[in-house]
Amino acid sequence: MENKYLISHEAFVIAGYAIEAMLCEVAAYPSPGLVSSISKGAHRDMDHYSFIKSTSILSRYMVLFAEEGFREATPKEIFKAIRSIGIEAEEEMFKGTKGVNTHKGMLFLLGISCAAVAKVINDKKSFGEIQGIIKQMTRGLVKDELFNIDKDKVTSHGEELFLKYKVEGIRGQVERGIPLVFDYAMQVYKENKELNLNDRLIHTLLCIMQHCEDSNILHRHSMDILKEVKQRATQIISLGGMTTESGRRAIVSLDKEFIKRHISPGGSADLLAVTIFFSAVEEYLKTF
Repeated sequence: MENKYLISHEAFVIAGYAIEAMLCEVAAYPSPGLVSSISKGAHRDMDHYSFIKSTSILSRYMVLFAEEGFREATPKEIFKAIRSIGIEAEEEMFKGTKGVNTHKGMLFLLGISCAAVAKVINDKKSFGEIQGIIKQMTRGLVKDELFNIDKDKVTSHGEELFLKYKVEGIRGQVERGIPLVFDYAMQVYKENKELNLNDRLIHTLLCIMQHCEDSNILHRHSMDILKEVKQRATQIISLGGMTTESGRRAIVSLDKEFIKRHISPGGSADLLAVTIFFSAVEEYLKTF
């Protein structure tokens, strides 16, 4: 009985970090083209309140994802279980938002992340072993779900984009252990802790945008627009991003431009939330 209570407690703690990450990501401004607490960004069908509603709906599922990680099961078995939970969570999200996709990509990423953190805690391993657990959970995902697609049975934007551009998208990121977060964005986030939280989030977002194969942009636009977004982000970071006045002005200008052109780097936003999540988890695991 005592053990069950401890598991539930840890699952709620992990889920709490996921919910905090989701709320922080959408609150930050100016996030070029993205929904924030100030702006609808490049979107007409959602705003800050849409994301609050969606986060509230998904909060209990974050607990369920984490609880799966505490089961005595292999990473592959855990991944299979959370995929089932994720389907239900996605359905509930769409019901609550009246069909608007607020968190589909983030749900997938944070679901895997919550379960992997729980598995590491359960197995008494260190933070540095989370990335390996994620790789074990998702091994073969790209091959199984993208390489064998029937062109007449495409059911997702990810599959569509793989057929068109050979971009592995979110599946490729998780199968490689989310390297853009673990090997890059978390370090950026740490190095800029002298900034206030809002500015730190925006600066990290722009750094992620330099490298992200953003499926949101590819789906709504093209490979050329994605390349342009990466280049623009790199130029702004070369100006200092949120650490300099010129960088800040450039970000505000980019936000206005992206709104006019309906460009929304949602894939980068998802990875920002995952960065926030794992940065909090890393500190939390130091208390064990």
